[in-house]
Amino acid sequence: MKKSVGIQLVPIILTFIVFFLISLVLLGVIVVLNTFTKTDIVLKLRWSDIIIGMTIYLKTSVDFAILIGNLMARYEGVKNRIAIEVGTAVGNGLGTIIVLTIWNFFRDVQWLLALMIFVAALVLFKLAEEGIEHTEDSEKPLPAWLRPIVAAVKSWLTVLNKALSPILRYVVPNVSMRPKKNLTFWGLFVASFTIPFILGLDDFAGYVPLFSIVNVFGFSVGVFLGHMLLNLALFVSPKRTITVVKNPYISFAGSLAFIGLAVWGLFEVAKILLLHH
Repeated sequence: MKKSVGIQLVPIILTFIVFFLISLVLLGVIVVLNTFTKTDIVLKLRWSDIIIGMTIYLKTSVDFAILIGNLMARYEGVKNRIAIEVGTAVGNGLGTIIVLTIWNFFRDVQWLLALMIFVAALVLFKLAEEGIEHTEDSEKPLPAWLRPIVAAVKSWLTVLNKALSPILRYVVPNVSMRPKKNLTFWGLFVASFTIPFILGLDDFAGYVPLFSIVNVFGFSVGVFLGHMLLNLALFVSPKRTITVVKNPYISFAGSLAFIGLAVWGLFEVAKILLLHH
């Protein structure tokens, strides 16, 4: 029994280690980036920025939870758990760091910054539609008064995203949450890495409009912390964790927040273009 508990502690401890290592990599990348740009990214950790990053990450973590939960269900054992844990954390972290790097250079070139925020707004509208889908797919039924509101928002988002689909298909990937069978340790690591990396790129790109009001370093650490907590929760109870993150009220509230953030981003784009015309 003690041996079994000790073996289970290995991936749990590794979750914390990976979080700190990725955070250190982020710190190193920011130090390097600060040598190339006029405006430095402030290397200060504030709890408010960390909490915002963690909260927003956990709201967009339904896809991650489904992926990791499916992988855990199919590939049991400590060795496979380590491959899944490290792969998803590194994939999410690297996707985050790449978007942060691109933003760091674009923010000094106004029209490029406007383009990036515009793309981010499109991503947010797509994420909002996915949130509505999770709301409707939930096992917990919505109250009668909320259903027409959800249906109206979904209808509006469907029309908008369909009109934007010629652009969206290049920036929002169509990925499968169904894990392949009979993967080796390294095959499982690559599978665990790939989807979080792609989703991490798109999800974090959607947060760009927030970077004008939050400390980017603290926000990014909050995103990594959110992923660590999700990993721990999935390890304890995959089914219960997925049920929580797919709560229809949370999904719908998050969708409304994404719509608001996207509209705000479009206003920021208009402001940048008008002021620097």
